[in-house]
Amino acid sequence: MGRFLLGAIVTVLVLVLVALGIAMLGFFPTPANVLPPSWERHLTMGAVDASMERHAPRISNPVMPTDANLIDGMKLYTMNCALCHGGLDRKPSTLATSFYPPPPNFISDPPDDPEWHLFYTIRTGVRYTGMPSWDKTLSEPDMWKITTFLSHMDKLPPTAQQYWKTSFNTAPEPEKKESMKEMEHDHH
Repeated sequence: MGRFLLGAIVTVLVLVLVALGIAMLGFFPTPANVLPPSWERHLTMGAVDASMERHAPRISNPVMPTDANLIDGMKLYTMNCALCHGGLDRKPSTLATSFYPPPPNFISDPPDDPEWHLFYTIRTGVRYTGMPSWDKTLSEPDMWKITTFLSHMDKLPPTAQQYWKTSFNTAPEPEKKESMKEMEHDHH
């Protein structure tokens, strides 16, 4: 039994060393402008989700989803987030295809993560993705306003919807377009 256990440990160590050698010798691809293999996307995004679950505190949003806070969140999103995550004018980000992994387009596919998750992502950023930490750039209330806007984007009150429409010449929700989430739900 002892030899088997020793053999298993040595095998694992050799595999780890081979993987590190492959990476350190430059065989691991690093370009951000090519689509990575599905196993890599699954592994990296799984690691990001697991880290978020382990480290992000489950705190409640202190910012109420009032018209003023949602409109402030829209303005802050436009100034700080739209370049990568898509503009409120519904035009996709020109930078999105230059990142690995590509940033989500929150306007066409609003996030469904809990608010604590969104806030933690904004505050701390996500290593190796291009998502910066905003804790030294934005105030905590401003980060919460963006969080509030993102988490209420698909159910904005009329005043906030009107602000979006008049400021960005487009409706907050795509007209007569079924979202991918709804289509997936309908097919199950």
